[in-house]
Amino acid sequence: MTFELMAAAARSFLFVLVAMLPILNPAATAPIFLSMTEGASGGTRTLLARRIARNMFWLMTGSMLIGSYVLDFFGISLPIVRVGGGLILASVAWRLLSATPSTPDSRAALAEAFTPDHAHRQAFYPLTFPISCGPASISVAITVGVALHDEKLVMSLARMGGAMMALAIIGVLLYLAFRYGEHFLRLIGDAGTAVFLRLTAFILLCLGVQIVWDGVRELLLELSTVQTYMTAVQAGMHG
Repeated sequence: MTFELMAAAARSFLFVLVAMLPILNPAATAPIFLSMTEGASGGTRTLLARRIARNMFWLMTGSMLIGSYVLDFFGISLPIVRVGGGLILASVAWRLLSATPSTPDSRAALAEAFTPDHAHRQAFYPLTFPISCGPASISVAITVGVALHDEKLVMSLARMGGAMMALAIIGVLLYLAFRYGEHFLRLIGDAGTAVFLRLTAFILLCLGVQIVWDGVRELLLELSTVQTYMTAVQAGMHG
């Protein structure tokens, strides 16, 4: 029985790691983090990276464990989550795209304004949600959580344990990407950094639009299914 539980935990670990890491993708979100924390000191960014990694872990864990129950309680469907979250993600990306380049004077002003208290307020929104883990990752986490449930409580606990270990590994990778991403941007220079950040923000905008479209498409499919069912029922009644 012990070997079976260990095997279940290992399978869940690999499953969650493979399913969640490409979606969370710390390397892709690190430039956005650096852009939104411009002017912050190295210590403040380190503190932020630690808090964001911790927030991501608990948000994804909560989505896996109770996400489906919370949505059922409030009567919210996954397509609605995708539409709402996609709109937030697109709006954040649009602000990044339309932001004006910083001058040395503005960088100095940002450095003075970006206090630890300011960083603490931004740690969850928007740096954790929707930048680091958005509606797509939450939707996947909820779906994965449903798949990990088992009729046997011990088996469910083993699977969730493996899943949480995978999320912890992703959290470490997220912290490292945010903590040391500035060194990569320093290598490509100011011009390369500006181009890279704009390109990343545009990809983020497209991702937000794609998430919204996926949610709208699922809602339209559900509406079409309901209409087809109602048509069939009416035809049956008249027949």
